[in-house]
Amino acid sequence: MNDLTFSLGQNPSRVVFSKIETIFHSTKAQALYVIDEFVAENYKNQLEPILAKPGNGFFVLPSGESSKDWENIRKILESAFELGLARDSQIIGIGGGVVTDAASFAASLYLRGIDLVLVPTTLLAMVDAAFGGKTGVNFGGFKNMVGTFYPAREVRVSTHFLTTLPEKEFRSGLAEVIKSALIDDSNLYDLLANRKEDIFLRKSEILDEIVFRSLGVKGRIVEADLTEQGIRAHLNLGHTFAHALETVTGFGTWSHGEAVAWGIGRALELGVQLGTTSRSYTDEVIRLLKDYNFTLSISVDSDELILAMGRDKKKQEGRLRFVLQSGPSATFIQEVPEAEVRKVL
Repeated sequence: MNDLTFSLGQNPSRVVFSKIETIFHSTKAQALYVIDEFVAENYKNQLEPILAKPGNGFFVLPSGESSKDWENIRKILESAFELGLARDSQIIGIGGGVVTDAASFAASLYLRGIDLVLVPTTLLAMVDAAFGGKTGVNFGGFKNMVGTFYPAREVRVSTHFLTTLPEKEFRSGLAEVIKSALIDDSNLYDLLANRKEDIFLRKSEILDEIVFRSLGVKGRIVEADLTEQGIRAHLNLGHTFAHALETVTGFGTWSHGEAVAWGIGRALELGVQLGTTSRSYTDEVIRLLKDYNFTLSISVDSDELILAMGRDKKKQEGRLRFVLQSGPSATFIQEVPEAEVRKVL
């Protein structure tokens, strides 16, 4: 699989499809490894010689969304300070989206920015969280309310990690793959529709292809709009609904991908309600989501969801804005009255 390079801000950000044997190695004399606890346990044989190298250190981040908080950011920064990291040192984040978000946020703050490499180990992190420069922590009970834009210099991808990924986590990533297909890749959509068995079996060549294509979609959009002043918001298809669900039900009750799948369904139904999305397109996408075993009928208090949406980062001037679609690769943003939103909750 070919590598990908995108110009994100002042510096290039490179996606390298790497072999598992070399994926953890640092290119700097000194590095702090921020590692998910699952990865630390299951890849300790590969990690131990690297972590034992003089100058290197590590911080193990507990798994789960609740770990993405101020306290752990403080601990990562303390680890970097105690290790004596300098501007020519490096932070390497290894894990899922929680680790890549936290490591990136800490790297953006330490010495006002230190070299950053990310090694995503979940499908969700590979196709979304690790690439594109968004960093953040949860704050005040709301998802990713505090953060920065700080693209990693290098994102190293090996779909080998996906062979041991729990089924729930694997499907969580598939929701973001489906989202990428809907936004700007009809060939990826066809792969999802026609090769479900190979995807469920996690065949390496199809996994490489869907990761490569998903990153292509995100890379093209983020390259054009790093700080989300316009088209990058299209990547939030389904996310206003999803983040509200995660907030109301408590982080971790629904995986991010499960929430996004439900949110995509709600966004398309909202488009039908408003007369901007065809019924046939909506039904087709909902069938695909169900084919991947996503739950699209959820009983949650609509008042609580509306309240959570009111704190969403995509709100402007007190009005809720939703990412909607009229059809495949036809994405737009529209302000929607609360009464219309309630009809699809």
